[in-house]
Amino acid sequence: MNIVKKFSQIQQGLKPKTLKITAIAVLVALGLLTRFIFIWQPAGVVFDEVHYGKYVNGYFKGENFFSGHPPLGVQMIAVSGWLGGYKQNFRFDQIGEKFNDVSFVALRFMPNLAGGLIPAVVAWFSLILGFSLISAFFAGLLLVFENALLVQSHFILIDSFLILFGFIGLSFFFISRKKDYNLIFLLPAGLFFGLSAAVKWAGLGFLLLACLTASMDLLARFSKIQLKDLGVKIAKFILCILVMPSIVYFLTVVLHFYLLSNKGPGDAFFSKDFIEGKKNIAAKFIEFNKISYLSNVRWMMTAHPYSSKPYTWPFGLKPVFYWSGGDAKIYLAGNPAVWWASTSAVLVLILYLGLRKVFQDKTASILLVGYFLNLLPFAAISRVAFLYHYLSSLVFAVLILVYLLDTQKNAKTALLVLSILAAVSFLYFAPVTYGFPGYF
Repeated sequence: MNIVKKFSQIQQGLKPKTLKITAIAVLVALGLLTRFIFIWQPAGVVFDEVHYGKYVNGYFKGENFFSGHPPLGVQMIAVSGWLGGYKQNFRFDQIGEKFNDVSFVALRFMPNLAGGLIPAVVAWFSLILGFSLISAFFAGLLLVFENALLVQSHFILIDSFLILFGFIGLSFFFISRKKDYNLIFLLPAGLFFGLSAAVKWAGLGFLLLACLTASMDLLARFSKIQLKDLGVKIAKFILCILVMPSIVYFLTVVLHFYLLSNKGPGDAFFSKDFIEGKKNIAAKFIEFNKISYLSNVRWMMTAHPYSSKPYTWPFGLKPVFYWSGGDAKIYLAGNPAVWWASTSAVLVLILYLGLRKVFQDKTASILLVGYFLNLLPFAAISRVAFLYHYLSSLVFAVLILVYLLDTQKNAKTALLVLSILAAVSFLYFAPVTYGFPGYF
């Protein structure tokens, strides 16, 4: 194809560093454009904005609330609202309720910013793993055009933070790994792993991937490392990958206590000592996490018309209805070109290549383990879950897809064709992604 040849000529004419910067910049621009465009649409409450909006109001009023999740995601949205002039005059009583003014847009800013940066960060991560530049670029491009990922970052929701921080943490971790676990990169890895877990506990999947990778590295070199050096490596690992995330998580919860000094609807969930502040910080921290865990257990016994089982997620069988306004509707539904192709790639990696051969390929094994670490926890418990819980695994599936295509003879052509199909599919489903009227 002429366009492929033209791209190759441009690539050859630029310096590698310039080309990488250009590719990442393009992905940042496209990611932010697709997320921020129509940020005001719809001008009414969408899906779980009905909950997160109330939580943000709780921070503005200093009134205790309870979400069942760690606090960082809502804290970031509250900062976004404070900086953007959110007027705090909306109750978030029900889905579809019209906003009083345009200041609600400030609450959607931070999730859109995080979501818009995900494609570029994932491309950066894939470069660190050893992907070619063109493969890394197309991996990011497929995520630009992924409708479900866009929907979940387009509104007052928190999953885009979890995914962004998780992949930044992995990027620093694997840079550090290349440099014999250099502290300069290992410390920020631990920081971002902590931030991801402080958004949702599901963010621990990224941390666990790092832990397993580092453990396997130590085992592989165990007989060759002197006892003193082994102790230093283990100490560095514990400090950066275990202690640092724990400190970050702890501080976000302490900040949560500090900001919510007034009584509020969250009081009903906690003990009298917790509410009146008689307990010390450590005791309040333990109770906060215990009650959050128990609330998630109670979710196991509930039902929802749009919940789905994890084994259906790779096939995108049950989209989630988010909003309706006259002729317009919003669904969290995956881009079929991206979703089905990536699921096929995971199946090929497992069934055709075989697990034994896969684990001889370090990059393939990292991606496959990352995929399942973010999927299997939901399969192991019976709590109510939704299609958006698959999004972290979806990113790994896309990376597996691009990694496998890059080994083929006509890799560039295949990646280009797939990206064009993804873009066309993205545009076709855009009305139910952004909430435009007239689709049905």
